[in-house]
Amino acid sequence: MLAKTKIASLLAPAALCCAAWIAAGPAAAEEMNPLEIQEWPVPYQGRARDPFAAGDDEVWFVGQRGHYVARFTPSTGEFFKKDLPDQAGPHNLIVGSDGIVWYAGNLLGYIGRYDPRTDEITKIQMPDQAARDPHTLVFDEGEKHIWFTVQGGNFVGRLTLEDRSVDLIPVPTQRARPYGIKIANDGTPWVVLLGTNKLASIDPQTLELTEHELPAAESRPRRLEITADGRIWYADTGRGYLGMFDPASKSFEEWALPGGARSQPYGMASDENGRVYVVETGMRPNRMIGFDTAAKKIFSITEIPSGAGAVRHMHYHEPSGAIWFGTDEETLGRALVAKQ
Repeated sequence: MLAKTKIASLLAPAALCCAAWIAAGPAAAEEMNPLEIQEWPVPYQGRARDPFAAGDDEVWFVGQRGHYVARFTPSTGEFFKKDLPDQAGPHNLIVGSDGIVWYAGNLLGYIGRYDPRTDEITKIQMPDQAARDPHTLVFDEGEKHIWFTVQGGNFVGRLTLEDRSVDLIPVPTQRARPYGIKIANDGTPWVVLLGTNKLASIDPQTLELTEHELPAAESRPRRLEITADGRIWYADTGRGYLGMFDPASKSFEEWALPGGARSQPYGMASDENGRVYVVETGMRPNRMIGFDTAAKKIFSITEIPSGAGAVRHMHYHEPSGAIWFGTDEETLGRALVAKQ
């Protein structure tokens, strides 16, 4: 099913405020109030990425180039790997409350369902061959649907778990590259469009997509988080900024990251205290930046011990107060943020 779209430029009514870290934080090269980070080497090659903590002691992740789904048990250091013989190039996964693992078969145009209890895989193909590369997945409230991006195909999708039907919503801007996706508390999916300077929101009832233009033409938003107050926080990898869009007031605010234009912010996470974390992947080593959205200032800068290469996606597990991430150095990392 294809859904309708519309474009809403917010430049005219939006109030834009810019701020620099110079006024809010330390010198660019300094660590500050560092987080406790632990990393474990992954015993498989193939770009370990996008871990999802299904529990305190159960972390699932994919090997994008190694074509596998895997589980890590932190208490014992044990790994389990499920190879994907079809070489699907899994890009991302999420785990339901029922223990089922869902992964994006990025190279083969499907979403995979893996049942660890039976070791069985079911594939849900995209209904349109143009939707060739499912990218990032997220559950809605109650896990009735999986919303997902299709980067190269230029779609946002919705998989209904009850009947496994797929709705595809085309993005009107060509080559927009829909990338990160999150669900707001009101049920609205929000997406960053990496190929342009726009965000997108989708009405979950009508499937109507609306584009929201960012103030700077050179912005390239890559990941996002949504705080409880409904504000959208995005990593502007094109300019080295952390940006915020408030849908209620249609206003923007942004802050230059400590690494400046070279920072290349990528993976993001947020906690229940309204704090946002973003990784500067252009810095060596990569650095995790903690930002207090209420105080509007950074409170932590932490170098990732392995160097990371790139942290592409992060997942916050609220019960344990831990952010999980994978690195291009073939490690899984855990940052404890609950005590900060």
